[in-house]
Amino acid sequence: MTPTAPVVLVTGASSGIGRAVAHRLAVTGANLVLVAREPEALEDTARECRTRGAVGVVVEALDVGDDAAVARAIGDTVEREGRLDAVVNVAGVVAYGALPDVPAEVFDTVVRTNLLGSANLARHALPVFREQGRGHLLLVGSVLGDVAVPGMTAYVVSKWGVRALARQLALENRDLAHVHVSCVSPGAVDTPIYDTAANYLGLPGRPPPPVTSPERVARTVLAVLARPRDRRQVGIANGVMRAGFTLAPAVYDRLVGPLFAVGGVDRTVATAPGPGRVLTAGAEGHTLRGAQPGAAAAMAHNVRALVRGRRRVRPVPTRG
Repeated sequence: MTPTAPVVLVTGASSGIGRAVAHRLAVTGANLVLVAREPEALEDTARECRTRGAVGVVVEALDVGDDAAVARAIGDTVEREGRLDAVVNVAGVVAYGALPDVPAEVFDTVVRTNLLGSANLARHALPVFREQGRGHLLLVGSVLGDVAVPGMTAYVVSKWGVRALARQLALENRDLAHVHVSCVSPGAVDTPIYDTAANYLGLPGRPPPPVTSPERVARTVLAVLARPRDRRQVGIANGVMRAGFTLAPAVYDRLVGPLFAVGGVDRTVATAPGPGRVLTAGAEGHTLRGAQPGAAAAMAHNVRALVRGRRRVRPVPTRG
């Protein structure tokens, strides 16, 4: 790696937002450490980053929920490069289903990956930043870390935790002017996370409109790295959702279920229950964007299915 280029570790770099962030950092000429569970997909991202101009790329195949593995990756980076300038944590998984329907192992893995993975990275990156006197930990959260939706309890709980963690860490590190902790919270994004999610709803999940691109989120991430701030939302609907949840909770609670039933799932097909790629990475689903139809088309199909009586409007299936 080139000593003068910034050294940035990006997790979740095999797909979606993490892959888009890696691409955009590569264009700036960064030294990249790319982290995800699936090594072959990481190598694909690494090749794309080298083509885009990254001056150095190192691949670290690991699970961010494994604290020892995270410690080794950060320690190896600092030993090899002499410093670490930023960590962007995008690694995340999703499970659909009411709490009693989601197996404990799946629920725990969602929380372990999304929340405890963030804590693991913070635990080992922040001491490095503090010793250096500078550095930036950026956690990618979600608007679902500010609101609630039916049928996504594990993910919502984990993302509320990520938001709280980022807030706590920002407070704890305010004594050093050049050590920053940020949380970037996107709304619905067109990534493969919906295709690879664990699902116990009986209906495939999908990003509800309005849907933004992983590239747009990546642009925001780089903007926050360049001009640090504690929190940043991405998505035109985020403010409306957060205001409704906070200022008119009774109205929000009445509307969110039917809206999720039309915009947050695909009601035209059924899906068998299963863990998706939550428990194991697998070779599929490591793309920049998802395979879901466009939001307008998906909603039209859902409404047509509802009118024809093929699926009754409800946030989650009732338990038998």
